[in-house]
Amino acid sequence: MRGAAGGANLLALRSHNTALVLDLLRTAGAEGISRLELAERTGLTPQAVSKITARLRGEGLATEAGRRASTGGKPRTVLRLVPGAGHALGVHLDRDELRAVLVDLDGTVVAERRAPLDLGAGAETVLAGVARAAEELAGEAHPASAAEGPRPTRCGLATTPALLATTPALLAITPALLGGLPTLLGLGVALPGPLDHGRGVLHRVTGFPEWDGFPLRDALERRLGVPVVVDKDTNAAALGLAIRDGGDGGGAGGSFAYLHLGTGLGAGLVFGGGVHRGARTGAGEFGHQVLQLDGPPCTCGARGCVEALCLAAVARGDLAEAARVLGTGAANLAGLLDIDQVLLGGRTVAAAPEAFVHGVAAVLDARARREGGHDGAVPVRLAPGGTRAVAEGAAQLLLAPLFGRGDGG
Repeated sequence: MRGAAGGANLLALRSHNTALVLDLLRTAGAEGISRLELAERTGLTPQAVSKITARLRGEGLATEAGRRASTGGKPRTVLRLVPGAGHALGVHLDRDELRAVLVDLDGTVVAERRAPLDLGAGAETVLAGVARAAEELAGEAHPASAAEGPRPTRCGLATTPALLATTPALLAITPALLGGLPTLLGLGVALPGPLDHGRGVLHRVTGFPEWDGFPLRDALERRLGVPVVVDKDTNAAALGLAIRDGGDGGGAGGSFAYLHLGTGLGAGLVFGGGVHRGARTGAGEFGHQVLQLDGPPCTCGARGCVEALCLAAVARGDLAEAARVLGTGAANLAGLLDIDQVLLGGRTVAAAPEAFVHGVAAVLDARARREGGHDGAVPVRLAPGGTRAVAEGAAQLLLAPLFGRGDGG
C-alpha cells in the first residue's frame, strides 16, 4: 500500500492486513477458517498470516475452533473470532425517543434500552440520557467478575487494554488494548441531521435549530471517557445494512437508497458498498426536496418538501397518499442516481410495511413503464433490522472500520 507520494505506509499496511484477517474470521463464524485459507483469500504469505493470527490470539480476539482434515499432511488448525472480546454501543437519538444497543464483535445485539426523549429539552438533558443508557449497557459488557482489568471512567464506563485498532482512522480514537477481557470500543451516536460527521458537530437539526454548532462528539467523549463517533441516523442505518449478512442491504458492491420515515424523512446512500456522505455530510437530505412550490410549510423553513407532504398524509391517516408522495421522491432519487434498489425503514414504515412497500413500488413501476426501461423498475423492499436498524448501524460506526468494512470515523 503506497501513499500519494509513493512511500509505503507500513502502519496502514499492517492495519489493512489485520482488518482483512479479522473480517474473514468474522464471516467464517463458529466453523472457523484455517491459516492456509486465510492466506489464499487475502493474498498474504503464510508467514504473514501466522504473525497476524498469533497476535490476535494473544489479544484474545481469536481462538482455536478445532481441526479440519487436510488433503495432505497433518490436519489444519481452524481459528475463529471471539465475539465477546469486544463490544460497541450504538445510540439512536430520535426526536422523541432514545434507543441504545450493545453489540459484540459479530454485530449481535446482546442488550438493548429504550427511553422517552425530548430532543428539544436541551443538551444537558440529552447528554444525561445518553450517559444513563450507556452506563447500564456497559455494565452488561463488563460484569463484576471481570474486576481485575476494567478501569472505571468518570461515568462508570470501563475501558480495558484488549484490542488494537486495525485501521488508521480507528487507531486515532481507540486506546490500545491488551489481554482478553471484554472491551468497550466506544459509542456511536446517530440522530437527525444536518450535521458534520467528521467533526461530530451538529448543525440546525430540522425542527431543533438550538443545536446549531453544538460539538456533540466532544461533549460525549468528555462525559463518558470513551471514543465517540457521530453520524446522521440514515447514514448509520445504511452502513449497517451495507455490511449486514455480507451485504444484505444491497450487495457488497451494489448501490441502494435507504429511506427512513419516522418522526422525519431522510435517506442514506450506498455506492459500491460504501456510505456516500458527501463533502459536508450533506448527502441524503432526501426529505427536503421540494415537490410543491407553494405547498405547506416545512420545519426546515421551505414549503412543499416531501417530508412535510408525507408526514401530513400520515397524520390524517391517508397512508396511500403518504406512500405515493414517498414514491414520487424515491422515483426522483432513482432517476437521478440510477441505484440498484430502494430500502424502506423507520417507525412509520414499520407500522404499515405493506402499504408503503407496495405504494412506493407502484410509483417506481409507473415511471419505469413510461420510460420503457428494459430492466424493469428499481426494486423496493423493507429494510432488514426493523426499528432498531439505526441503533445497530450506530454501533457499526465503531465496528466496521475494525474489519475494513467502512469508514465509521
